[in-house]
Amino acid sequence: MRTLLILAAMALAAGCAAQEGEGAVAEERTRHMVAEATLTAHYIAAALAAGQTPEQINATLAEIAGSTVIDEIWVSDENGNVEFTTLLGIEFKFPTDPKAGTQAAPFAELLLGSKDVVTQGVETREVDGKRFQYVGAAGVDRPRIVQVGIAGNDR
Repeated sequence: MRTLLILAAMALAAGCAAQEGEGAVAEERTRHMVAEATLTAHYIAAALAAGQTPEQINATLAEIAGSTVIDEIWVSDENGNVEFTTLLGIEFKFPTDPKAGTQAAPFAELLLGSKDVVTQGVETREVDGKRFQYVGAAGVDRPRIVQVGIAGNDR
């Protein structure tokens, strides 16, 4: 019986250590996503100042998403309408009320200027029910949402 209790305690300790390790990995991934969203916000401002067309900007965003761990990029105007994205052909508008009760609603804080960064864990998104983690940064040129997403299975 004592051996069984010791083995159970060891298994519990190993499980807790694994969960702590997973939490650290998730936290590190989120920190990297904040950097990616912030860099994207600066890219958008520079590209627009340089006179790039929406097609050129979307092509660059698609290239970034195609060659990195980022799966999606969404960039809104000051009203939440998506201006630039890696997923052409999908109509989406961010809510402008952070209390709207949807997965995307907290990102409205970026439009309102009450936050510079919004982070989420892996959640189910409204568009198609897939699980994604999103992180958003405020625009640097004007109020906007600059969001990066990574497909997730609570990884």
